[in-house]
Amino acid sequence: MTAMRAFAAGGTGIPGRTGVLRPGRPEKPEEALAGEFEELRPLLFSIAYRILGSVAEAEDAVQETWLRCAESPTRPDSAKAFLSAVVTRISINVLRSARVRREEYVGPWFPEPLLTDPYQDPERSAELADSVSMAALLLLERLSPLERAVFVLREVFGFGFPEIAAAVGRSEAACRQLVVRARRHMDAGRPRFEADRRERDELAGRFFDALARGDVDALRESLAADVQLVADSGGKAPQWATGFFGAERVTQVIAALVPPFLRIGGVVQPHQVNGQPGAIFRDRAGGVVNTWALDILEGHIQAIRTVSNPDKLDHVGPAADAFAVLRDTQQAHRDDAH
Repeated sequence: MTAMRAFAAGGTGIPGRTGVLRPGRPEKPEEALAGEFEELRPLLFSIAYRILGSVAEAEDAVQETWLRCAESPTRPDSAKAFLSAVVTRISINVLRSARVRREEYVGPWFPEPLLTDPYQDPERSAELADSVSMAALLLLERLSPLERAVFVLREVFGFGFPEIAAAVGRSEAACRQLVVRARRHMDAGRPRFEADRRERDELAGRFFDALARGDVDALRESLAADVQLVADSGGKAPQWATGFFGAERVTQVIAALVPPFLRIGGVVQPHQVNGQPGAIFRDRAGGVVNTWALDILEGHIQAIRTVSNPDKLDHVGPAADAFAVLRDTQQAHRDDAH
């Protein structure tokens, strides 16, 4: 378990430290710094994840931030500003190298599914949820690493331009221009009308109920006419060609695969994925087959994005043998046909 995974499990994640202070003993400077880091860890992870689109890389970026902070000979005036700047710089560098790897990726590339965003701010809850959606993260892929970082800091987390300039090593004027440019790219790709969150959740509930019942008509009614069903397998799980498109075709595929999957002991567990309605698919032993994220707009599901690459599911749980699950599912479908 990496140090950051230890954090996620509830520990401090700082090598050699328990995070427990003995009563009656004055707090040492490094202990105070460790405490501040622990408090800011959810924010640091959330910044890194939105820049990188990877849970594993975001965890590593946060851990590297702690190492640099612990090695610093000076104590920053603002731990939040200092640590946010460090994790941003690290994330920019990681993203630049990750872009090269993504050009060689097999099939469609989606962000690693995020089941729970550790950073919560009641005053910005809607913006935080929307900014971590699959659709938003794919839009962020259109930006340069620098534009992406500046946009995330300003538009998502509300950092001031002096802090942003210090974080990315650019002037405040340059950062303002980067935000304007990034906002223009993002607005061009966003849908004109946002879905009401309550209506969105109700539609997702009806969709998954229809899945459980095998109600083909109800499934079709929940899908937009031009809906798309696309999978990220990375070449390490069954690949659905370039995807399936159109309500009729997507309904056929879902109706052919999900009911027999359930009959062989598979489980569809509705769960928020990247702040949006979605589900985790598990085999009869509890192994993770894939995740689904629903993109809902104007009363219909516009896209279903599935992630089945086992490398991207490690943080969700032990991966299932997706090829074996598909073989069993197809056999159950053939048996039903006879």
